[in-house]
Parts: sequence; structure tokens; C-alpha cells
Amino acid sequence: MFSVADHLLHVEGEALPRDVSAAAMGGLLATGARCRAPVSGAVYGTLLNDRHALEALGDAMNALPYKAPPRAPVLYLKPRNTLAGHHARVVVPGSEGVEVGASLGVVIGRTAARVSAHEAFDYVAGYTLVADLSVPHASVYRPSVRFRARDSFCVVGPAVVARRHVADPDRLAITVNVEGGAAFHATTATSVRGVAQLLADVTDFMTLAPGDVITLGVPHGAPVVQAGARAAISIGDWAPLEIEFVAAGVAQGARA
Repeated sequence: MFSVADHLLHVEGEALPRDVSAAAMGGLLATGARCRAPVSGAVYGTLLNDRHALEALGDAMNALPYKAPPRAPVLYLKPRNTLAGHHARVVVPGSEGVEVGASLGVVIGRTAARVSAHEAFDYVAGYTLVADLSVPHASVYRPSVRFRARDSFCVVGPAVVARRHVADPDRLAITVNVEGGAAFHATTATSVRGVAQLLADVTDFMTLAPGDVITLGVPHGAPVVQAGARAAISIGDWAPLEIEFVAAGVAQGARA
């Protein structure tokens, strides 16, 4: 089992995560505390689960090699080396920059296999912010490991919010604020599959374990940043997830 009573966060330097109230979490974050990712299970990203992304592809979805829009979730793995937490410093590997994909992360509470949509929420422990980062690229059905699985390319947190605090995960506002730029706004309401249907479709062919995370998917039009940028990602009124982007060769560690 993976359970969350309130807000689960893992402060950098502490051996174990804390399960605290929203007020206590706010106090910790206000001190500038850095955090580790509050989860340690597998993290699965979901592609083409945003209606605007499918619309942008247009007729390309019906051409070779795809021939049709996907009939099942298109997933990819964010391996362990990609996990990072609040106040992460992420290296921008080249001139293409890094796409800051903000997504709702669904945290699994108990082993989920062949779960029906009407019972799916019984398997959810809580939700978290996931900055699903990638080097901009055009591949759709075959996500490239070198574009999506670089070190610290999956920033999670600051906390896992208990399921009881989220009345409707399919109606949440998403915002990406890049320092010095215009804010990017999206919503989970544009998802092709909502949380329950996504869990039902995924667990029809694979088992999700307690502590695993599956993202609802990155909204179309996510901003691209270069080294020197700072970004804050928020969902609803949750505490924002903050990231600093640095040039290759810059020492990683404490914030500048």
C-alpha cells in the first residue's frame, strides 16, 4: 500500500518523507526548503491524451506510419535517473531548449490490474505535480529515450496531495510561469481520457504497483525554455513546483 493522509513531501536531507497538513507544508516551503521527489515508484508518461495535441496533428494522424489516431493509451517510462524534486536544477543539453510539460500525476495506492472506470478512484492514493521535461522533438508514437529520459527530466512535487483533497481531477487548472515571460495556461478538462478511464485502459494490459505514478499527459503548446530560466508550475491552488534551468557544465547542487 501507498497511503497519504494529507500532504506527503520529502525534504532534502531527511531520511523519510513527511505527511503534514497544508499549513505545515507551506511553512516548510516558505523557508526555501529543497525537496526530493515524494514518490519512488515507476513514473509513466502518457502521450496524445490532450485534444488540442490531436487537433494540431490534423491529417498526419491518418497518414503513414500511424494510419489512425491511437485507440489505446500511448505510454513511455520516465526512468529513475529522471526523478528530481522541488527546486531542482535541470541541465539544458543544447540550443533546442527544454519543453516544460506540466502534467497531473496520479499516484497509485494499491496494486491495480484490470480496474474498471467506476472503481478506479479506489486505487488512487493522491495526486502530484509532474514537470515532464523533454528536448523538443517531432516523434509521436515512439518517444525517444534521449529526448525524454535525461537526468532530472521528471521533476515531481513538491508533495503528493491526498485524494480526499481533490474533488474532481478532471477539472483542474494548470499554469506554467516562466520568469520574465507570459504564463502558459491549460486544464485537465481537455484530456481525451480522464483519470478513471485512463487507469481502466492502462490496467487492462499492465499492472500498476503502489507508489507508481501515471501522468494524465502534457497539454499542447507547453513552453520551451533555455538555460538561465526559472519556472514555477502549479495546479489549482496547490503549492507550486519550482525549477531552475542551467547550462551544461554548470555545477549542480544548491541553488545559485
